[in-house]
Amino acid sequence: MKMKHLILGFIFSLSGILHAQYKTITQKDSNGFTYEYVENDPAKARIYTLSNGLKVYLAQNHDEPRIQTYIPVRTGSNNDPEDNTGLAHYLEHMLFKGTSKLGTVDWETEKALLKQISDLYEQHKRATDPEKKKAIYHKIDEISKTASQYAVANEYDKSVASIGAEGTNAHTWFDETVYKNVIPSNELEKFLVIESERFSELVLRLFHTELEAVYEEFNRGQDNDYWASHQAMMKLLFPTTHYGTQTTIGTSEHLKNPSMEAIHNYFDQYYVPNNMAVVLVGDLEFEPTIKLVNAYFGSMKKGIQPKEYVAAEKPLTKVQTVDIFSPQSERIEIGYRLGGSKTKDALYLSLIDMLLSNGQAGLIDLDINQKQKTLYAASSSMIMKDYSVHQLTGMPNEGQTLEEVRDILLAEIEKVKKGEFDDWILQAVVNDFRKKSMEALESNDAMATEMYNAFIQGRMWEDVVADLDRMSKITKQEIVEFANKNYGDNYVIVYKKQGENKDLIRVENPGITPVDLNRDSESEFYKRLSQINVAEIEPEFVDFDKAMKRQKIGKQKTNLFSIVNTTNDLATVTYITPIGSDHDKKLSLAIGYLEYLGTDKYSAEDIQKEFYKLGIEYALITGTDKTYVTLKGLKENIPQGIKLLEHLVTNAKADQEAYNNLVDQILKSRSDAKSSKGGIQRALNSYIISNGELSRFKDILSERELKSIKPAELVSLVHSFFDYNQDVFYYGNDLENTEKAIVENHNLGKGKKIPAAKIYPEPETDGTLYFTPYDMVQAEITYRGREKKFDKDLLATSSVFNNYFGGGMASVVFQEIRESKSLAYSAYAYYTNAGKADKHNYLMAYVGTQANKLPQAVDAMMELMNNMPQVENQFENAKNSVLKSIASQRYTKAQIFYYWLSLQERGLNYDINKDIYSKTKSMKMVDLVDFFNAHVKGKSFNVGLLGKKENLDWEAVKKFGKIKEVTLEDLFGY
Repeated sequence: MKMKHLILGFIFSLSGILHAQYKTITQKDSNGFTYEYVENDPAKARIYTLSNGLKVYLAQNHDEPRIQTYIPVRTGSNNDPEDNTGLAHYLEHMLFKGTSKLGTVDWETEKALLKQISDLYEQHKRATDPEKKKAIYHKIDEISKTASQYAVANEYDKSVASIGAEGTNAHTWFDETVYKNVIPSNELEKFLVIESERFSELVLRLFHTELEAVYEEFNRGQDNDYWASHQAMMKLLFPTTHYGTQTTIGTSEHLKNPSMEAIHNYFDQYYVPNNMAVVLVGDLEFEPTIKLVNAYFGSMKKGIQPKEYVAAEKPLTKVQTVDIFSPQSERIEIGYRLGGSKTKDALYLSLIDMLLSNGQAGLIDLDINQKQKTLYAASSSMIMKDYSVHQLTGMPNEGQTLEEVRDILLAEIEKVKKGEFDDWILQAVVNDFRKKSMEALESNDAMATEMYNAFIQGRMWEDVVADLDRMSKITKQEIVEFANKNYGDNYVIVYKKQGENKDLIRVENPGITPVDLNRDSESEFYKRLSQINVAEIEPEFVDFDKAMKRQKIGKQKTNLFSIVNTTNDLATVTYITPIGSDHDKKLSLAIGYLEYLGTDKYSAEDIQKEFYKLGIEYALITGTDKTYVTLKGLKENIPQGIKLLEHLVTNAKADQEAYNNLVDQILKSRSDAKSSKGGIQRALNSYIISNGELSRFKDILSERELKSIKPAELVSLVHSFFDYNQDVFYYGNDLENTEKAIVENHNLGKGKKIPAAKIYPEPETDGTLYFTPYDMVQAEITYRGREKKFDKDLLATSSVFNNYFGGGMASVVFQEIRESKSLAYSAYAYYTNAGKADKHNYLMAYVGTQANKLPQAVDAMMELMNNMPQVENQFENAKNSVLKSIASQRYTKAQIFYYWLSLQERGLNYDINKDIYSKTKSMKMVDLVDFFNAHVKGKSFNVGLLGKKENLDWEAVKKFGKIKEVTLEDLFGY
C-alpha cells in the first residue's frame, strides 16, 4: 500500500497539468504578426504563418546564447520520380553549393558552362551504348573542370562557419528534407541572410563531383549491415508504395544517370515557402525574431501547393519472410505495419513499444534480456506520415536458431494481446514519457526536432502538446483490444544470416579530373556578408567556486558537490569511485553480473520493477580508472532510489545459472564482434596505436578465466564495492533531504585500499601499415600518429588547426578529398588532445573510399599531411569560428561539474577556455604553419587498412612502406 502511494505521488507531481486543456489561441504581436500558441504548452512555443505560407516555429531557452535552427521542407524520397530515385537526397547535397550570387566569381560565364553540362547529362541519360555514355561523361568532366574555375567551393560552408555555426548538416528521409545549424544568437540576422539566399534558387555547380560523393555514400550503405536489413523489411511491409519500392539513396543505375533538368523541376515544385518552415529554438526574443524572418523569407514567392504523396497499401494478410546475407553476425527483425502519425495508432504503438522495451521493466527487458533467453532483444518504433512500423529485433545466443529467437519475441506480443502485464506498468510508461518530455524542454535540439516533425507530418502543435495527456487516458483493455486487432499474422520477418552478400554493386572508378577549389576567391555576396557588423557576445568563463557548492558529509567527510536545478523537479545523484577496470579486470564483469541478480527480498525482475515504479533510472558504469553509479528521477523519489540501490548492492545473491549464461553471452558477443565491420575497425584502431603489443582493448579476461571465476567472488566484489571512498555529485533542488538520505542509507566508504592500476604503454608510431581483410565495397584507411603528452599550451592552436585543416565541411581535407577529387564521402584529419595529463596526444585521420580509388585517396591524404595549403581568408574564418564558439558556449546545470572533472583529469583547476580564447584572438597564420610543421608534417603514422584484398591496388598500398597483414585473432586477442 505504501508503494502505491509513492506511485500516485510520482504521477501527480510529475504531470503538473495532467488532463489540462490544450486549446490553440490565435493573436497578434505588437508588430501585427499573427501567431498561434497552445494553452498549457510547457514549451510556450509560438507558430507564425507568413503571408507566403511559410511556417515559423519559435521557442525560447536562454541557458546559453545559441539557437538551434532547422529548415524543413515537406518532401523526401517518397516524392522522387520512379525513374529518378535518389533525387531528393541528391538535391539536398546541391543546396550546399550556393546560388548565382553565393559561390561564384563570374556567374554569367559559369552559367553558360553549367547549361552545357546539363544538356550533356540529358544526352548521357538517353544514351544506351556504354562507350557513347563514357564519351559523353568524359566531355562532362572536361567542361566541369572549366566551369570550376568560376566557382568558389564550399562557400556556403565558409559562410555559416564565419558566423560560428556548428552542426552544419542536412538529411533526407521518406517525407522530409531538413537543413540544420546551431548558431550564436547574435548572428541570427546574418544566418537568415545566408539561408534566404540559399533557398532562393538552385544552381547545380560542381555537380558531377558531388554526384560521385553521393555514390560513395551509396557504397557506405552497401557496407552497412543494418541499412540492408531495413531496406529488406520496408520492401516487404510496403510492396506497392514508395516507402518500400524505392530508397532514399536511390538505385545505382539512377545515381549514375541523373537529370539536372529533373532536379531543377523538383526544386521549383517542392522548395516553395508554403511547403517549408523555419524552426528556431534557443536564446531569442519572439517579436524581433519573427520580424527578421519575415524580412528575409517573406519575399519568397508563394508557389502552387505541391501535390502530396499519400501511401496506401492493402492490408497484410499473411506472414512474409526474406533471407539476407552479410559477413556480420545473425539476427532477426520482425516488423508490423500500423497507421501513421495522425492516427491513434501512433499513440498505441508508442505505448506498446515501451511496454515491451523501456530499458528497465518492459516485457522484453524482463522476460528475455533479464533471463538471458537471447543474446539481445529490443523493440523500437518508426512513426511516419502515412504509416508506422513496429520493429522487434533479436540476436541469438550460441547454438540458438533465428526461428527460436522469433518465437521468443512473438511470445511477448502474445502477452500484450492477452493482457499479461502488470496493471501499474501502463501508467509508469506514461510517466516515463512525461519525464523524458521534461528533459526535452532543456534541449534546444529535442524541442526543435519535435517542431519540425509536427510540420513534416502535418500535425497541429496542439495535438503534439496533448499527446501525453491522451496517452494517459488509454486503458489496459484498450491496449489489449488494439493489439488483438493489429498484431495478427500481418507481420514480416527479415532473417539476417551470415554469408556472402551477392547483391553488392562494385563499379569502376569514373576517373574524375579534380576541379578547382579557388580557396582564395570570394563572391561579392560573401564579401558583403563579411562586412555586416553584429554586436559580439562576450564569453563567460566558469567560476567553479561560485557555480558549485562543495561540502563534507558523513563520518568519512566525503566530498559532496552540488548544483541547484532551477528548471524542473528532476534530480541526479552520482557516486564516483576511483577504481576501474585498470585496477581490477573483474570489476566490470561484476558490475555487469549485478544486472541479473536478485536479493533476499526481491528477484532480479522485481528489482527492475521497483525502480521503474519509482520513476528512477540507475546505472553503474565502469571506466578505466573510475566507476560511476548514478540515480536519476523525480527529486522526491530519489531517497527511495538511494535506499533501493544500496539494498541491491549489499544484498545481491549469487546465481550460478545466471553467471553461466552471462559467460556464454560474453563469448558469443566476442565472436560476433569479429564478424562486424565496426567491431573489426575498433580493434584495428586500437592495434595500430599499440604497435600490435598488448593494449587495454585486448587485455581482457580469457575464456578460461571467465569460466573459472566463482559467482560468489563477483558478488563479494559487488558487496564491498562501496567500501572504497567516493565523491558524490548531486544535481537537483532538494539537497537537504537528499544529503540526509545518502548519509542514512548509503555506505560512503571505509577506506578500502585501491589496488594499483595497470599501465598500458603508448609506443611511438613507426610508420607500419596494418591490413585486415573484410568483404566490403569500400576501403577504410585510418591514420594514427603519436604526439607529445598533454600540453595545455597546444589547446588553442590545435582547435584552430582542426577547424581549418580537417574537422568539417569547410576544412582543407574535406575540400580537397571530397569536393575537388570526389575520392570519399567521409574524410577528416584532426589533432586530438589527451584527456589526461599523463597521456599522449594523437594526430588522427580517416578516408573511406571506393576500393578502386585507393591509390588516389592515399596520395591525396599524404600530400595534405606534408603540405598544408595556406589560405589567409580560410584561416581567419577558422579562427573566428573558434572564437564565436567559445563566446557562445555556456556550461550550465550538471555540465559544470563534469567539465570541472575533465579539467581535473588534465591537471587543471580553472576554466581553460579563458586561455584558449585569449590565445586564439592573437593567433596568426604563421602560428598555424608552425604548428603544422612541428606536429603534422613528416609525422610517422601507423595506418590501418580494412577492405577486400582482391579489390585493392597493392602497388598503392606499398607506398606506405612496411606492411603487416593481421588476423582477427591478432586484433582481438582471442
